[in-house]
Formats: sequence, C-alpha cells, structure tokens
Amino acid sequence: MKPAALSCVLWGLLAAPFLPQVLSAQEAASGFDLRATLTGQGVASNDLTEAPRSGSPVSAGFRGVAYPTWKISDNWTVTGAFQLYTRPYFYSDLSTPGYGAKGDILQASLNYSRVSSKGSLLFRAGELSTAFGSFLLRYDDADNWVVDLPPEYGYYYSLVSTLPVAGAQIDATRGKWDGRVQFANSSPANPRSLFAHDQYGNWAGGAGYTIRQGFRVGVSAYRGPYLDRQYAYFFPGEENPNKLPARAAGVDAGWARGHSSAQGEVQKFVMPYTVIPTFRELAAYGEFRQVLTPRWFVAGRVGYTSSKAGGKSTSYETAAGYRPDRFQLIKIDYEYESYSSGKDPNDKIFAVQVITMFHRSAGRE
Repeated sequence: MKPAALSCVLWGLLAAPFLPQVLSAQEAASGFDLRATLTGQGVASNDLTEAPRSGSPVSAGFRGVAYPTWKISDNWTVTGAFQLYTRPYFYSDLSTPGYGAKGDILQASLNYSRVSSKGSLLFRAGELSTAFGSFLLRYDDADNWVVDLPPEYGYYYSLVSTLPVAGAQIDATRGKWDGRVQFANSSPANPRSLFAHDQYGNWAGGAGYTIRQGFRVGVSAYRGPYLDRQYAYFFPGEENPNKLPARAAGVDAGWARGHSSAQGEVQKFVMPYTVIPTFRELAAYGEFRQVLTPRWFVAGRVGYTSSKAGGKSTSYETAAGYRPDRFQLIKIDYEYESYSSGKDPNDKIFAVQVITMFHRSAGRE
C-alpha cells in the first residue's frame, strides 16, 4: 500500500476519538487489550482565588483514562474509553466552585471493520465522540501537545463537548480521501443521555484529503436541535427545542515533516433562539510542536473566539515536554488568556503534568 493510502486508512480507523489502535498482537484471532493514561497535575492560577471558587492559588489534581478493547474476530471489536478525574482538573474548572471526583464514559461501542489495499470501512454503534472537528483524536494527555483544550472544546456548555453522544457512525477511506458520517441522539453542543428528556436526532460528519504524506486538510459540520428544557440558556417563552436546529462548520489541517508538526482548525457556530438574539461564534486555533531531541519537545497554541454575546478572547499557551522513558511524559505549561469583556480581562495559568502510560494485552490464535 502506498504511504498516502496507508495514512488515510489509519485516519479512518482512528476517526473516532479515543479508539485505541489495533491490538498489539495483531496476528491474534481474538484477544483483549488495555491501554491507560494516568496523569498527576499541579496548577497555579489567579482563577483559583477569585469568586466563586475563592480558594488557594495552587491546586493538585489527578486524571486517569482507560481504553479497553476486546477483539472478537478479525472484523469485530468492542472498544471503550472511561475517565476518572478529580475536580478542579481541567482549566475550565478553575473558575467554578466545587471539589470531588467524577467518572465519565467517553466512548463505548461495537465496531465492524474491513481493510483492503484500496481503502477501509469502519462501522460503529454505541456511545461515540462527535464526528465534528479533529482535536478529539488527540484529547488524551499523552497526545495533547500542551495542557488546555482549544477554544470551543470542553464539557458542559461548550459548543463541541468532549462527552459522547449515542448513535452510529461510518468511517471510510479510499486512496487519499477519507470521510465519516454520524447520526446521534443529541447535539455535540449538548450531549444527552439515552434516558434524558429532549433527545433529537443530529447529524455530524466530515471529509479529508491527504495532499501528500504528512499533510492533510479536512472539513466537518454538524446540524440538529441542541436545546433542552433544563438548559441554562433555555428561557421562558422559547420555541420548542426541536424547531431550533444548531449548525456548525469547520476547516482543519494537519502537517508533519521530520521533527516538526502543526495542527489547526477554524470553526463557525450558529445557535438559533427566538426570545433572544441568535448566538453566532467564530473560533480558531493553531498549534505547533518541535521535537528537539528524542526526550525533549516544545509546543505552543494560539486560540481565538469572537461573538457578539461574549466578545472576543485570545489565548496563548506554551509547553515543554520531557520523556524520561517511553512510558512517561512530563509537561510544563503556561497559558495567558485575555478577554474583551468581563470583570477580569486576563487569566494566567501555570501547570505541571506527570503522565504515565500503561499497556497490557492478551490474545488467542
């Protein structure tokens, strides 16, 4: 298989965030594989001292993510991603009250795949990460070049949630092309449980083209109702949620050559209302990583958002990474955020992450 075609196949197989790569014992007819990432984190920020958290300027946190895969046969697998973390851990938690620990299902699906010299096909059903955007492929702390998430990605009240939606998805590749389409029970802006009220069908998908090995460009979009009647921004007198479909479109690109890599996205969101003005936002980020030696790398990300309701925000984040061995990673990170509106126009965050990766597998011929 040509290198460009091979990269497309891999993209198709990994198009679902957190989907572990094929079992390390690839020749086994069936087996079980478990990967895990464990992160200890220390943070210092002015956000921690301000209301409503009003605490110490320093905090410590932990996050663990497990990726089990059960290979039933050459074509069938069951995969999952499960997360446990303390609070505050994510940067978005630093300015909100509360402590404790929380667990999330990030993915749990039954998968059927076929791969040939011409392309690949992957069908998945269950709890899935959204097919919109590209960052969620690198959401794990060991894969994220810095510490924070790009603009618009987050958990609650984010326009692209990292929490899963229930549905089905098809990923396919052919030559230099790759594509994906997903139908789910709720919007990436407001994932809903299968047992929750106000579930509405949503579409998401995307396509990409590998211009040459290491250089891919893509587009993605989603559309569907996003509000529920308990949503913080669902106001009295608002239209029935199923009559207010949100829509989003994005362009992404990834480039890698030698020891240098770059990623970026530009996204546009429209969230309709009737009792208040329709919410529109533009978001973009670009990031770069340079490997200095087999053990050291440096990385940076610039993020930007703009909307009439929330004004403009800009973030600058830089990190240095050190690998004591292939199972461990230490990141030192600094982020500066500025806002055109709000009581505090600037946030400064310093963080240190110590990451340990774990992998075990067992197969049967």
